[in-house]
Amino acid sequence: MKIVFFLVLSFSITVLCSPLPKYDSIFSFGDSLADTGNFLLSGALKFPVIGQLPYGQTFFRHATGRCSDGRLIVDFIAEAYGLPYLPPYLSHDKSEKFSHGVNFAVAGATALDSKFFYDRNIGQFLWTNDSLAVQLGWFNNLKSSLCSHKQDCEKYFKRSLFLVGEIGGNDYNYPFFVGGNITQLKAMVVPLVVGAISSATSMLIEEGAVELIVPGNLPIGCNAVYLTLFGTSNVRAYDKNGCLKAYNAFSKYHNSQLKIALDKLRQKYPHAKISYADYYGAAKRFFHAPKHYGFTETLMSCCGGGGPYNFNNSARCGHVGSTVCSDSKGYANWDGVHLTEAAYRSIALGLLNGSFTTPRPTFSPIYAF
Repeated sequence: MKIVFFLVLSFSITVLCSPLPKYDSIFSFGDSLADTGNFLLSGALKFPVIGQLPYGQTFFRHATGRCSDGRLIVDFIAEAYGLPYLPPYLSHDKSEKFSHGVNFAVAGATALDSKFFYDRNIGQFLWTNDSLAVQLGWFNNLKSSLCSHKQDCEKYFKRSLFLVGEIGGNDYNYPFFVGGNITQLKAMVVPLVVGAISSATSMLIEEGAVELIVPGNLPIGCNAVYLTLFGTSNVRAYDKNGCLKAYNAFSKYHNSQLKIALDKLRQKYPHAKISYADYYGAAKRFFHAPKHYGFTETLMSCCGGGGPYNFNNSARCGHVGSTVCSDSKGYANWDGVHLTEAAYRSIALGLLNGSFTTPRPTFSPIYAF
């Protein structure tokens, strides 16, 4: 009896001490919500302020090229799986090691190719031409250095997590900011954007990806830049949280169409696990109940140059005339366009605990943050 007990106890201890299965690498695509430095490394000069403080002040204590005061959702996901922060792809000539994954996201990137916007005379407003297709090209260029043949790649990518976005927000920002109409964008642009994201997801699966997370868009009607540019005296235009209802409804429409597209991909690729990440729902929680999630201010920007929401296009965060709040942890909005580290952390927690990721990823996080 003692021997049996000892064997059972030994087995229990072995199980508890065995390392939990986890992802070995992460590959990230997208825009400024995920960019860890590609935009700056690309030599883009439109918004060089993200390469200097106060950007990065909260966690890294210096600017890293992230469009926030600290970590992004992708950083928290990497932490949760015990992986290093993803190096930007454009750092490949600086002896960066990509064995644990790489970040292809670029601030300002679009799901559609830049030609789409130049053909419509709004290309001059693009931050970058490094669209989702360009990022996929980078992935293909890098792939041969990660695995030498098909079997190696299958084994390697089976333990890799692919984050396809967030992407698509800028495809709407650019036309909205020059007077684009919600109805027209829903009819003409949303199908193209969703199609581009779906095609990218399909291509990655064809290349060997089996675990993918595809995020939807955030509630843009709660963003300081939208509240400033499209503010109105009509109180009915706002929800009870002070967000613009029409623009949030637009985000929800994009998300609904994306989920339909992902359902079709699941039928086409039953061997792959394609999870939808509900950025909208995860973020809407702290706009609805700020204090419950540790926020004192959700609509006003922490860093900005004045105005009702502390967003001033002529004195944006980091420029002359802008100021920074004393405690960014209490703010959800960082610079009017992007969120704070605290907001991204809250969203990441919602994704990682499975509340806002459908279906849940195969591997559970091994660390809390």
